[in-house]
Amino acid sequence: MLADVSFWLAVGPFIIFLLLLLWKKMPLLYVSAIALIVVLILQIIYWQILPLFLLNSIVKGVLVAFDIFVIIFGAVFFLEVLKDIGIIENVCFRLSSLFKDYRIQIILLAWFFENFIEGSAGFGTPSAIVAPLLITLGLSPINAVIISLLGNSTSTVFGAAGTPIRVGFAGLENGSIPAYGALFNLAGFLVPVFMLWTLISQQKGKTAHFWEAFPFAVWSGIAFVVPSLLFVGLGQEFPSILGSIIGLGLVLVTTRLGILVPKIPRHLRKIENPKVQLPISKLLFPYGLLIFLLIAGKFILGSMALSFPWGYQYNLNLFNPGIAFLATGLPIAFLWGRKQLAVKQLKLSLKRTIEPFLVIAAMSTIAQLLINSGNNVSGLPSSLGIIAKGFEVRALPLLAPFVGAFGSFITGSVTISNIIFGGLLDVASRTIGMDPAKILALGLVGGAAGNMIALADIITAEAVVGLKNQTRLVLKGVAIPCLIYLGIVGIIGILVIGLR
Repeated sequence: MLADVSFWLAVGPFIIFLLLLLWKKMPLLYVSAIALIVVLILQIIYWQILPLFLLNSIVKGVLVAFDIFVIIFGAVFFLEVLKDIGIIENVCFRLSSLFKDYRIQIILLAWFFENFIEGSAGFGTPSAIVAPLLITLGLSPINAVIISLLGNSTSTVFGAAGTPIRVGFAGLENGSIPAYGALFNLAGFLVPVFMLWTLISQQKGKTAHFWEAFPFAVWSGIAFVVPSLLFVGLGQEFPSILGSIIGLGLVLVTTRLGILVPKIPRHLRKIENPKVQLPISKLLFPYGLLIFLLIAGKFILGSMALSFPWGYQYNLNLFNPGIAFLATGLPIAFLWGRKQLAVKQLKLSLKRTIEPFLVIAAMSTIAQLLINSGNNVSGLPSSLGIIAKGFEVRALPLLAPFVGAFGSFITGSVTISNIIFGGLLDVASRTIGMDPAKILALGLVGGAAGNMIALADIITAEAVVGLKNQTRLVLKGVAIPCLIYLGIVGIIGILVIGLR
């Protein structure tokens, strides 16, 4: 009886969160604040968490949120600078000149370009960079955010140069996880199809647009996931980076040859000639510099230990994509004579980032409280441990991807999802006699699929394009593709591992 009560109290805050957000349609800021209050009350009164761990959870939650705050702030500023200079307008005009069909343009940006950025840097940057470009091509802000979130999924299995495996599963036996992860991740070839469906779902009578480009979408998906599988032997750092480069090359060749492309070019809207046409070197320079700084920072910058008076220590990651955004945007603004506007854009970026920071701080603190809740005087297992007990079943191969997706949903990171749930999946799989590497790989791929619905990434993309209080609609747009993805991965897991 006590176990049943503990289980429902552990999952209760998430049920409340979803009901308030999706049913009552409350703003995410209020929902996250209410969820945090409920969790705090439960941890203090029922779990009786030790005060020191309560304090540490709050401090770490805020520090993790600050890390994401820097990303959002830098991304918003970078994109405002590019818009002001006219670079985004010019990039989209040239893309539309090379590829007349809007479906091809969008898949190239939201699939291959995002996959490359994710493989190189990760941390929510792909959707932040691509969403504004999609709007310039003619998409509504909502659809631009949804499609950019769909694109920031499959490649996160090996994102940020393999960080989800290298850091997320540190301390676990993870030698064969990359190979299994790439195998299970073949289901990701459907993501461009999801993008295509999103494009036409709100356009009456446009079903023909979907089927005309369906072969191209499937081919684009295969062109990425198969090379990623083939390159996994080089190391977990390379599949997403090389898969996107090789895949893009294959698709560009077939597109130029007219293979698997729509027979009738379709236009979302006419892309007007930019007021000032910029040379190609000027268009590529900001993105080239940004990618260089992201890759260099990832390998050069380390971490710094922050020590607090009561003995808590937090390792602050000195590599933050937001700093790369700022380090690119500021000199470009000065070089192109936009000094005064740069100051204005910094203030605007700060204003648009405050609310996302508060939401992420609340959600991040909830995650830390769940992790630390086992340190208590009640003698109860941690909230996560209680929830995890429900997964020590023969259907674990089917459930593991959903566990990973849930972790990405609440934390906004496949890496953090792996840190939270990796040990639990490892123990659960060993308890019921299943291969831990395969189960962890299923959780990893599930976390990648769950990145579509990651609240932190949704908030970042919304902030960049200027959307406010539209999280419910965005979640509605990405939920079904995410569930399909997870269901397919789970079925593959059952076929590979079985229910024995």
